[in-house]
Amino acid sequence: MHQLRKPYLLFLGDVQLKSDAKTAFGLRDWCGEDVLGEWSLPQATVTLGLPRLAPVDAARRGAGSLVVGVAAVGGVLPPHWLPDLQAALDAGMDIVSGLHSRLSAFPELVQAARRSGAQLRDVRHSDQVFPPGTGRKRSGKRVLTVGTDCALGKKYTALALARALQARGVPATFRATGQTGVMIAGAGLAVDAVISDFVAGAAEALSPDNAPDHWDVIEGQGALFHPAYAGVTLGLLHGSQPDALVLCHDPSRDTIEGYPEFPIPALKDAIRRYEEAAHLTNRASRCVGISINSSSLSDAEWVAYSARLIRELELPVVDPMRGGVESLAAALMAS
Repeated sequence: MHQLRKPYLLFLGDVQLKSDAKTAFGLRDWCGEDVLGEWSLPQATVTLGLPRLAPVDAARRGAGSLVVGVAAVGGVLPPHWLPDLQAALDAGMDIVSGLHSRLSAFPELVQAARRSGAQLRDVRHSDQVFPPGTGRKRSGKRVLTVGTDCALGKKYTALALARALQARGVPATFRATGQTGVMIAGAGLAVDAVISDFVAGAAEALSPDNAPDHWDVIEGQGALFHPAYAGVTLGLLHGSQPDALVLCHDPSRDTIEGYPEFPIPALKDAIRRYEEAAHLTNRASRCVGISINSSSLSDAEWVAYSARLIRELELPVVDPMRGGVESLAAALMAS
């Protein structure tokens, strides 16, 4: 599993669209205390509104890593970014990347890292060998965010829930399972890079034995109903052995995004199927609430929609970006 060196300098390359810099924006918003500033090429038109620091200046201020905060076309590291990455390595900073290209595939970066003793951290890739899942019951408590589809708020829900529990004085740790989550937390693993036979074992390693009152808040991946990514969801579900599930949903979607022939089930059915799958390794697992990405709804529509779901499902219904997750935190503490 990855352990990253903070604080960060966020590198934006020559990004032109805010949507391509979602990793950098996520780091700014969720671990701002660990971010010293930003750096980009002259061609970039997107800014995070942070202090602009050249790599050598950031290193002098104590930065531990330069993080590639943008998604390059095709996930490939552009060669014209290399001089700035080399400058960070020469200044003693690690390079952290979630791109498909491995940093170690660039001899210039390998040589610069060798000169300074800095590290090349490819968080999308893992060379660690994990054992198969055991199903052994572990001490401590665990909650896993699951979804009716991909990319609808599982990470944000887990981050918000971990913060809400901590604010209440409850010992809680966000457990990252995707590259952006790993960068935010500074530790974790990109579970989609793990060989399928060992996903459950990796999830067990990610959330080890802990104090009886400690909550691991585990970032979900994929969706049980997704024709491509259900496998990673199931492995993570079985290895996490969650005591509690939070179902995440986007009401603007009727079908799996990009797969119009695959309808999204009713929320009541989705809950039933997730609980049934979770019961393989934790018979007591149950859904404790619903997290909604309500960005497609007006204020009035959101109030009516959430009220209807609360009546129908008899569970707390929240939007982490629109009112917080306090009712979910309360439900976990009561469970």
